[in-house]
Amino acid sequence: MVEKIAYRISASVLLVAALAIIALLVMGLTRADAGRSAVQTKTAVAGNVASETVVQNMSEPEPIAAGPMDIAEKLPLSDKFVVKRILQIDEPFVHGYYKWDDEGVPEGELVVTVDLKAESISVFRAGYEIGAAVITFGDSEKPTPTGVFPITQKNKDHISNIYGSPMPYMMRLTNDGVAIHASDVKWGWGTRGCIGVPLEFARLLFEQAKLGDRVIVTNGKMIGIGDAIL
Repeated sequence: MVEKIAYRISASVLLVAALAIIALLVMGLTRADAGRSAVQTKTAVAGNVASETVVQNMSEPEPIAAGPMDIAEKLPLSDKFVVKRILQIDEPFVHGYYKWDDEGVPEGELVVTVDLKAESISVFRAGYEIGAAVITFGDSEKPTPTGVFPITQKNKDHISNIYGSPMPYMMRLTNDGVAIHASDVKWGWGTRGCIGVPLEFARLLFEQAKLGDRVIVTNGKMIGIGDAIL
């Protein structure tokens, strides 16, 4: 009888121990699954963040030569002014044509804008356009650069030390030879990076411009009345 009771107790103990082991195994597996899920969730979140970062970095515009409106946001208010007048041009705006009218325009800062796509140059004084002309510009071997360039040198009777060509009323923009100067402005003609303008227009601009005056060269940046130049 005692042996039977001892046997039953031993069997009960073994059953309880087996159940306890099974419970521990089940808990361990559950925790392992939960841990794996947490790790997978964190990895997925980290992956999404990384993807978003890549997309954001790819979508951020690369720094390029800023247009007039971009520059306006970065300069002090004293250096900003808006277009107050655009010259009325009724004649065909063709190669060799220019217009100049500064009558009644107040004194003020001079800014020159060049749009390569429109093949045109505009001169603004105190926000009023006083001159406009059709231009020639760089060819494929030496294109005209875009950006904002101060006039660093003026020479009425300049001769190119690279090509030996006359460059009347030269106003230098870069150290490697890009300048505004008088030229034969004809359809289909190009330059070696310079901005060529009609002779009389070059003279008028040369008389108005000072060292340090800014020339903005863009490729398709159009501005109108009320737009900021600088």
